Amino acid sequence: MDLDDAYANAPYIPDAAAFPPRWASAAEAYRMRMSVSGKARLGVMYGHGTRQAMDLFLPDGPPAGLAVFVHGGYWLKFDRSDWSHLAEGARARGWAVALPSYDLCPRVRIGDITRQVAQAISVAAQEVPGPIRLAGHSAGGHLVARMTAPGVLGDSVAQRLAHVMAISPVADLRPLRETAMNRDLKIDGAEAQAESPVLAPRPAVPVSVWVGAEERPVFLEQAAALANAWQAGHVIDPGRHHFDVIDALADPDSAMLRRWLDL
Repeated sequence: MDLDDAYANAPYIPDAAAFPPRWASAAEAYRMRMSVSGKARLGVMYGHGTRQAMDLFLPDGPPAGLAVFVHGGYWLKFDRSDWSHLAEGARARGWAVALPSYDLCPRVRIGDITRQVAQAISVAAQEVPGPIRLAGHSAGGHLVARMTAPGVLGDSVAQRLAHVMAISPVADLRPLRETAMNRDLKIDGAEAQAESPVLAPRPAVPVSVWVGAEERPVFLEQAAALANAWQAGHVIDPGRHHFDVIDALADPDSAMLRRWLDL
């Protein structure tokens, strides 16, 4: 198998180049709308680096809890400003929603990003009381799955986890060692073992795995492997591919949003 091709999404998605500017435009409009209404806290720092910051979007009343969305991009690209609009589904349902950025490879290793996301969640948890629900897409799906491992989050935060949704996750990092991306990811055998959720014991927190039916075969396989390893809920979303499967997070009435919030 040509693993570089297997893990390439854009060549197999119609008009793929239009998605990133569309995401960025929708996200910017959403931030402006939330800022005008006083429902946005932008650039909340959780660490010392310029990318170690998050945006927090607040509901109209007291929050039901904290929802966190972690973006993807193979740990190599994007930041929180591309995805702000995806906060609306949970925010409209009464949740405060945090979207963190994080440092990217090759400046840091994937294990470093895991620790940064844990720190972001911990800082957000100090700002917002109540249960915590995590969702992440692609590399972000890997990162939220890693939050379930003992010791990644502090006990006081881990005890508040109510549901983790890994969307199109990269759950097994071992195949990525054989891709050209690994020149920047620098995954070695030890990191592949430590950072692959599929190799970790089943967590106590409820986990759902969600993937688009039209995704590349390796993503269907990765999702199935994690769901099987963790005996997690597993949804294959008809007609959705890797780029549009996350659109449902912006819709407070979508099946994905209802599943994440256990509505």
